[in-house]
Amino acid sequence: MNFRALVLSPAVLLAAACSSTTLPPEPPPLSDMEQPLDLMREPDDEARRAALPAGSFTGLVVEDARQTLAQKLDGEEKLRVVQVVENSPAMVAGVQVDDLLLEARIGSGPSVPLSRASEWRKLELETPAGTTVDLLLDRGGRDAKTTLALVPRFSPAQRTPTQVFREDERVGVVLRTATEVEARAAGLGPGGGAVITGLSQRSPWRAAGLRYSDVLVGMDDWPIAHPQDLVLMLRDRSKQSVAIEYVRDGQRRTCVAPLSEREGEVTEVSIPLLWSYQHKRDVTEWSLILGIASGRSTMTAWEFRLFWLIHVSGGDSNQLVESGK
Repeated sequence: MNFRALVLSPAVLLAAACSSTTLPPEPPPLSDMEQPLDLMREPDDEARRAALPAGSFTGLVVEDARQTLAQKLDGEEKLRVVQVVENSPAMVAGVQVDDLLLEARIGSGPSVPLSRASEWRKLELETPAGTTVDLLLDRGGRDAKTTLALVPRFSPAQRTPTQVFREDERVGVVLRTATEVEARAAGLGPGGGAVITGLSQRSPWRAAGLRYSDVLVGMDDWPIAHPQDLVLMLRDRSKQSVAIEYVRDGQRRTCVAPLSEREGEVTEVSIPLLWSYQHKRDVTEWSLILGIASGRSTMTAWEFRLFWLIHVSGGDSNQLVESGK
């Protein structure tokens, strides 16, 4: 008799029973997300954009310094200068590429923080030419101040492609950045706001009255300067609902929209040698006592086995049940 084998066998069985599979790092995408095809394309409104008032010109092109949501959560809100147009007011004022815009004061008004490109573009569009703007900059980790004077803009700024974001945890919604036409109609700077282009069938926002193409402009009294801002606010697990301000057909509306949670499910249960249960993608399988009894089912068919010999199965036929007359 191999005594060593007898000693090791329980240990091997225990190790096998305690072994774990790799858990997915991200939740699966919602299977019931609906996106109308016409909303998956960027609106063709370039002619309307070209006809809008051009506003003032500073010569600054800026972008969000945070490339990911995690960076926004971990760091301060920052707006990075990516281009300074030659001979522009910004170049005369000494602004440099990679400077971070922190605050702006228009004329003798109060200083306002800057964190999104849409906020800077709104300042350019709504501030008359000839107005001075005092800027607080971060240059290499040190604060710097400068003043520039706005001049008239004679041609529209370059069009910025829209971006799409998906929120699958609390709402079940697909959002994109608003075009300049949509944003300015909603009183925001280009890139501000969030346009609903997709909704889960079970999204709680459907019952709240929100619809496709609504432009979300505020949440809980905070302006939505970018769809990422909305996604970040929805991560607050203490919230059960949010107050939404949105624009539909040119009119501002408000609603209280509830939040939800991901539905949980038991996908696998196993008692070694006795019982196992597994559910994946609408397929359920179970086994009892080394397979003496087992079953398998889908949405349309099922089967049952007993003692490896008795087999019973059934499922949907290719006809509908005849209705009574």
